[in-house]
Amino acid sequence: MSDSDLKNAYKQNKVGPILNGGDVAQAAIDAAEWDNPDKDITVDDKGAYVRIAAEGELIITRASMEEALGRHFEMREIEIHLGSMAGQIEVTPEQIRFYFKKTL
Repeated sequence: MSDSDLKNAYKQNKVGPILNGGDVAQAAIDAAEWDNPDKDITVDDKGAYVRIAAEGELIITRASMEEALGRHFEMREIEIHLGSMAGQIEVTPEQIRFYFKKTL
């Protein structure tokens, strides 16, 4: 990272989950891409954990998680695998939303 990038890093408005590695994390990558077709989704897979991010808002739906996992999925399950996150979070039975109320 250059000095210029480092000085402006705080201006990023990336949001999303940091999940423990495994099948739920891999399903969340697919779901994030399917549920946010207009967004540039970035994935940083470190093996033990996976960071999934998008600018401003990222939504993952239960339907997409079920499709990716091939089984029933309840959104509260994602909290078990959630090591951290960027942004604010809103969880409903049908989706999880990572967002910023205010952006830089």
